[in-house]
Amino acid sequence: MKILKTIFSNMLKVKNPDALIAEGKKSELKKTLNVFDLIIIGIGAVVGTGIFTIIGSAIQGGPEGIGAGPAIIISMVLAAFSCVFSALCYSEIAAMIPVAGSAYTYTYATMGEFMAWMVGWILMLEYAIGNITVACAWTGYLTQLLKGFKNILPDFILNFPIWLRYDYRSLAVMCDKYGWDVHDKIPFIGNLPVAMNLPAIFIVLILTLILIKGVKESTRFASIMVGVNLFIITSFILVGAFYVKPENWTPFAPNGFEGIFMGAFIIFFAYIGFDAVSTAAEETKNPQRDLPIGILGTLIICTLLYVGVALALTGIVPFGSIDTQAPIAHAMRYIGKDWFAGFISVGALCGLTSVLLIYQLGTTRILYAMSRDGFIPKAFRVVHKKFRTPHILTWFSGLLVIVCSLFMDLNISAELCNFGTFTSFIIICIAVLILRKTDPDRERPFKVPFVPLFPILGIICCGGLMIYSMGSLKTSTTMFPLWLLIGFLIYALYSYGQQRRIEERQRIMQAKADAIKAQKEA
Repeated sequence: MKILKTIFSNMLKVKNPDALIAEGKKSELKKTLNVFDLIIIGIGAVVGTGIFTIIGSAIQGGPEGIGAGPAIIISMVLAAFSCVFSALCYSEIAAMIPVAGSAYTYTYATMGEFMAWMVGWILMLEYAIGNITVACAWTGYLTQLLKGFKNILPDFILNFPIWLRYDYRSLAVMCDKYGWDVHDKIPFIGNLPVAMNLPAIFIVLILTLILIKGVKESTRFASIMVGVNLFIITSFILVGAFYVKPENWTPFAPNGFEGIFMGAFIIFFAYIGFDAVSTAAEETKNPQRDLPIGILGTLIICTLLYVGVALALTGIVPFGSIDTQAPIAHAMRYIGKDWFAGFISVGALCGLTSVLLIYQLGTTRILYAMSRDGFIPKAFRVVHKKFRTPHILTWFSGLLVIVCSLFMDLNISAELCNFGTFTSFIIICIAVLILRKTDPDRERPFKVPFVPLFPILGIICCGGLMIYSMGSLKTSTTMFPLWLLIGFLIYALYSYGQQRRIEERQRIMQAKADAIKAQKEA
């Protein structure tokens, strides 16, 4: 019993916010970001896959869930409503504890060691696994763009082999759907199929190199991508407004409230990037002021854009005819604007590229914080001598996306990403409630209004959508607990023991320091 009591006591050890802030001040990461950079990071993470790809699935539905139809507009507002309470909670804690690690770090300060590790592990779903969805979508829009160069580029580029565009799982599903012989579409080495998303691998490698060079350089690159992206999205809304047919909005909610709720769950993927702003806290010049502005500004701007796109898209194309792979580009082709469809593909590639960049940035900064706390080997957090970036972790996160993209498809990775995000949002709301009780006198540059109501509403909204979706999404609902189990095993077999060894070294060092001090006083 005593051993169990000790283990549970260790698992519940929290890290003092002052200690976290002190570590952040000693960080080797360069402080170069301002509020504009943070909003660029936020928009770059949010406006991408959701608005260019996932919106089609949210309207039409997927293999394991029904769609919202034109009522996707309500789904978007519901998803944003679920986010706003979490965004307020993120803003309070990020301004109060401006260090790298996002929800992982905030959990360490409120719920202890074990929950911090599990939240960090869950965040890998949100960023690393979510990046697989974005990489798959990037390849789809690249293929759409190449079609516009039919009379310019050679056929082997325009129609490069299908086994170089998809993972094996997706290809196998396509072969079953269209009655193809899998051996005609995929080369085999013995019994081993050879299939890979080559364009996705290429773009991830390029962005990894950019991130290694520096976070300021990365945000400059992202700002260009975001600028092009916003221009094209705005153009789509303005041009599309002239081709809207109100009759396409009827029936408005073909699948009733069930479709609206499922649409909100699916489109929630489009909102998850705003918390990426908090992962760059240690590289922000004035985090107490700029982080809340960056987080809330991102959410407001992106919600307005999403509603505008949804109104135009569902008004142009009857919801039953909306394409689920490249819905916005397809909408322009639907009204005979092929040249504009190619234009949309350029914007989509820019948007998806910025999302890939920001997600990978978030992955490395969370892993950096976890390595600094001893949960993963300290060799991972080595900072590049010239660029002052965690280059080993950056390579690791890039290779993780590449390897996983070989066998995970877009829909499953998006659903897993959503489960991880809902969980982290719920925990952030709980963390605010805990800190208001345990540390009420700490300075809060930004405060969530109407506590405890707003954090509780955040928990109810996110938890409700998450639980509701589990009734339909069988595959991801099974894989999510499996992911949690793997995280628990890593903690039990490595991280717990590593934490105890770190504590023992600290005790020995403190004992030596006390002995030296006693000798001097004697």
